[in-house]
Amino acid sequence: MPKVKTHSGAKKRFNLSKSGKVKRARAFKSHILTKKDTKRTRRLRTGTYADKTNVDAIRKMIPYK
Repeated sequence: MPKVKTHSGAKKRFNLSKSGKVKRARAFKSHILTKKDTKRTRRLRTGTYADKTNVDAIRKMIPYK
């Protein structure tokens, strides 16, 4: 069976944890940061896990991670 191509955008954005959960970064951290308070931007630095409704689609995009 041929190899499955990895989605280039997804491989940069998602990783798998040891337990198999999909790790992701938080959104709204790239620009227009001056109007966002420091507490909010600090909170956006922390990573989180992808929602269970998106996990199957993400796993198909990163088959070899």
